[in-house]
Amino acid sequence: MVMNKNYKYPDTAAYDYVVRELEAKGVQLHNIAEITYGLQHKFLPDATLADYEQEVVNVMHKRELLNNAMVGLQLDKLATKGLLDEPLQSIVANDAGVFGVDETLASGIATLWGSIGITNYGYVDRTKPNIIGQLDNSGDKINTFIDDIVGAIAAAVAGKMAHKYA
Repeated sequence: MVMNKNYKYPDTAAYDYVVRELEAKGVQLHNIAEITYGLQHKFLPDATLADYEQEVVNVMHKRELLNNAMVGLQLDKLATKGLLDEPLQSIVANDAGVFGVDETLASGIATLWGSIGITNYGYVDRTKPNIIGQLDNSGDKINTFIDDIVGAIAAAVAGKMAHKYA
């Protein structure tokens, strides 16, 4: 395939894809704002949940975030359908603890607004607040990447809010 020099990055399509895939797994952008509000409220008591909701939308338009989220969401989707080659299929399907690629993709999202994002991501990855804790692999759905993606988006918003209100 020859690279098309006239190719325009599909920002809107990427954003719409990520939002649609999150919603298909039961995650609304409001859920991400709630997580971030919980992380930052004691530091930013004057920021409202509506402020966090707006920043989730803003953060979700960053290409680096969209790229990592699209890859992770697609891997969950393919694994749910059993379409990954072995041994990757079994590793992703079982959310193997030593796999770490889900956290690596998520870390790329969390660091977009500095160390505040990465420390908040580590916290939500361990504590699994709100909807993150509900996204465990269950039944016929594989959610190896989505819980980390949601946590990382919330953490990135926490970093952005901290910088905005500093």
